[in-house]
Amino acid sequence: MVIHKRVGKLMQKINLKHSVIFFNFCILLCSINQFLSNPIIVCLFLILILGVSHGALDNIKGRKILKIYNFENIIIFYSLYLAISIFIISSWLLFPDITLLLFLIVASYHFGKEDTVNQINEKFLYEEFLLFLKGSPIIIAPLFFHRDETYEIFNILNFNVFKSSFFNDFNLFIFLFLSLISNIIIMKKGDTDFKLIILIDYLSIVILNVFLKPVLAFTLYFCFLHSIRHAIGLCLHLDDNFQNGLKKFIKKAIPLTLITAILFLTAIYSLNNFYDLNEAIYKVIFIGLASLTFPHILLEYLLEKNEKKN
Repeated sequence: MVIHKRVGKLMQKINLKHSVIFFNFCILLCSINQFLSNPIIVCLFLILILGVSHGALDNIKGRKILKIYNFENIIIFYSLYLAISIFIISSWLLFPDITLLLFLIVASYHFGKEDTVNQINEKFLYEEFLLFLKGSPIIIAPLFFHRDETYEIFNILNFNVFKSSFFNDFNLFIFLFLSLISNIIIMKKGDTDFKLIILIDYLSIVILNVFLKPVLAFTLYFCFLHSIRHAIGLCLHLDDNFQNGLKKFIKKAIPLTLITAILFLTAIYSLNNFYDLNEAIYKVIFIGLASLTFPHILLEYLLEKNEKKN
């Protein structure tokens, strides 16, 4: 327990430094945003290198789950993981509105939960709702600040739900306001460092979405805040010494990251026969991330559930 608390304090200190660096990084990029007119290629490679890597240890977590349920063959894990991914891709092709809406809801909750560096310990449904609202600006802010450009992306993905009159500027503003309130409530549950992390992260997300194109704002958040924060936690779980943990993480993350990157690039090459390059990249980025996010979240849920039992 003492070791666990020490690692938790170290993680929070590292996360605070990370939040401050990310905030300044956002300010710098927003000041030169006029030079970032067509960032989709850059976004693709950032996601393939940094974004995908934060789930590249899922195979190690999969071994833990198999052990818990008395299975030994790792092929079982890979088969189930791949089956869920294929199911999500198939669902998106058949029912794009339902699948993407579900993905956005799940992603909002996932972002809110994973980026919260402390347990808030409220009643179950209340806690989940707070975390959903906390993560919702990743989806809502682009719609509010850059509606037309965000619609263009959703059109490429065959998603029309946000064209409903319900998602007018007033209601989107209410969502953003509720997200701010949820952040304030969550801030009260921790110490000064925790409060600063929550506040700085919220401001960073808003600043990105005010000044940058939606795909670039999302990519910078996903790669440099969400993914790196998750990777920090993985490094400290691999080794109490962060530098040693970082070396282990990079070594273990390379194989699956490389495989995923090859699959993404192959999919783009194939889709480019039917769509222009930008459309192919958009489809692969978002459909690909959805196909990885669902099994990743399920794996995290099963691990957390079993850890609470123990």
